[in-house]
Amino acid sequence: MSEAAPSHTPDRQHRITIDRARLLAAAEAGDISPAQAERLWARWAGEAIAPPRFSFVQVLYYFGGLLAIGAMTLFMTLGWELFGAAGTLLLSLGYAVGSVAAARHLLRRGLHIPAGILATIAVCLVPLAAWSVQSGLGLWPEGGPESYRDYHRLIDWRWLTLEFATLAAAVVILWWLRLPFMVMPVAVTLWYLNMDVAHMLTRQSGFDWQLTRDVSLVFGLFTCAIAVWVDLRCRLASDPRDRQDFAFWLYLFGALMAWGGLSLHDSGSELGKLLYALINVALVFLGAAIGRRVFTVLGAIGVAGYLGYLSHKVFADSLLFPFALSLLGLGIVALGVWWQRHEARIHARLAAGLPAALRPLAEPR
Repeated sequence: MSEAAPSHTPDRQHRITIDRARLLAAAEAGDISPAQAERLWARWAGEAIAPPRFSFVQVLYYFGGLLAIGAMTLFMTLGWELFGAAGTLLLSLGYAVGSVAAARHLLRRGLHIPAGILATIAVCLVPLAAWSVQSGLGLWPEGGPESYRDYHRLIDWRWLTLEFATLAAAVVILWWLRLPFMVMPVAVTLWYLNMDVAHMLTRQSGFDWQLTRDVSLVFGLFTCAIAVWVDLRCRLASDPRDRQDFAFWLYLFGALMAWGGLSLHDSGSELGKLLYALINVALVFLGAAIGRRVFTVLGAIGVAGYLGYLSHKVFADSLLFPFALSLLGLGIVALGVWWQRHEARIHARLAAGLPAALRPLAEPR
């Protein structure tokens, strides 16, 4: 009887060897993101999957990039005005085109962080180019700032055209290059936009603090809503280039605007202040549930502010309040110890009540 041929299972027939170089090559080709490549390699190599580290190289990238962005925006000097509107326009466009070209070159080499920084420089130059066009054509409204140097210093409704141009250009370049750090100038521009819109609404009647506060709250909530929409689209995207954290900066600035506007409200009643404290407690748990620590930090600051109000106003002459507050503080420390021990299970339970697309995919950011 002849011996039967050995059967081959499908995994033996299609077995391949994957090393770190091939995995990084797949990331360069855009099949998966660099973060996913690192996590996969760590899992296959049997290593513990740790949160991304902020290495010295990344510090150099961001430090150099922020210096370049600051030179083109915050530290604009009178020397630029010697070039005139046409010269400034040509310089800003030249810098922007060069930055985008360099970003594309770095992106092809798999250097996503410096590519994102250079592309961000191009976006940050858009308001300068828009100001040069308006100034050169004599379309800049009278009565306001006459120098672009005041763009990052003064609140004025005349900057609105620069901000809308920046948002439009950022959307186009983001769609083209898809680099998350480019969302940073978008978030900053939305922050500027909310202040300048408030200035536009109050320029006839003078500065209205309450309206400015309310506009900040509305813009913050609107920015957070955009962040949720972006987050959902990124998590459900089929293209690996879209499955990156494009929502981080929107969450950050949206939460700051909304929380700032809310915190500046003076309810005038103890019930209103208690409601403010409860909203901040909800923010603490919201941040833990969706993995966005900015909500947790702001919520904790709000709760601490409410406790400080109680100690200085409501219980100013109470002998028991300091003892009660110290016990509460120690209780919170004990809660932190317990939370750390059961953090994974707590995050899972908090996220269970959220839509699947909003649940944290990895470590909280």
